[in-house]
Amino acid sequence: MIPDKEILVLYYSQHGAVRQMAQLVARGVEQVPGVRARLRTVPKVSTVCESTEPSIPDDGAPYAEQRDLEECIGIAVGSPTRFGNMAAAMKYFWDSTGALWMQHALVGKPAALFTSTGTLHGGQESTLLSMMLPLLHHGLVIVGLPYSEPELSTTRQGGTPYGASHVAGPANDQPISEAEKKLCIALGKRLAQTALKLAA
Repeated sequence: MIPDKEILVLYYSQHGAVRQMAQLVARGVEQVPGVRARLRTVPKVSTVCESTEPSIPDDGAPYAEQRDLEECIGIAVGSPTRFGNMAAAMKYFWDSTGALWMQHALVGKPAALFTSTGTLHGGQESTLLSMMLPLLHHGLVIVGLPYSEPELSTTRQGGTPYGASHVAGPANDQPISEAEKKLCIALGKRLAQTALKLAA
């Protein structure tokens, strides 16, 4: 039996919304026969030099390693918004991938993006666009959400053609809406389908 190909669902989550989105994206990935999701996260970045994270997180997905990027046929990247940009922890991870860039290890693989913000106009689209930059430098092919997904035109919460998004509210207490859930799943499914085509 041929083992399933894998899609890396890489995320950073501080309050849990992006983690939930990652699980939904993974669900979409696994709706495609022959593909499964590999969930990974990145550790926090500390302002205290002596502070370290445990090598294995207390809960949630394991920490990502460079080989996860190499072994998977596609990559979904999720981060909360930090002033219209990806979180430092996610940027720090991508800043450490220079060796893969030198080897052209990720060229031609598809990638998709997702984010969560406190407010509707809190920088969802600029965060998704900022996350695209290191991926484009690596030669990844960006997969967005087409308007053939009906929720993209009707949502009053998150959802953009650049990737899936969620409005968590200023207190991070807004649950992921049905439309946002459907768009996360659709993004994962589209990424997996595209990855299979490119891998062939």
